[in-house]
Amino acid sequence: MATPKRKVSHARTAQRKAQWLRALSAPQTMACPHCGEVTLVHHACPSCGYYRSRQVVKIKTEETA
Repeated sequence: MATPKRKVSHARTAQRKAQWLRALSAPQTMACPHCGEVTLVHHACPSCGYYRSRQVVKIKTEETA
């Protein structure tokens, strides 16, 4: 098996990692069409429990609690 002749410097390692980190972006968000709350894409709304125009999660409110 091949062995490196020299140690990879910290600067070279940091440059390689910086290129990878530069490609990352913030998570995608959108407004919930049912209540208008900002939610993550492809996730049920945490405030109303709707996903793709139907309720998939029952949310407890102050009246029912």
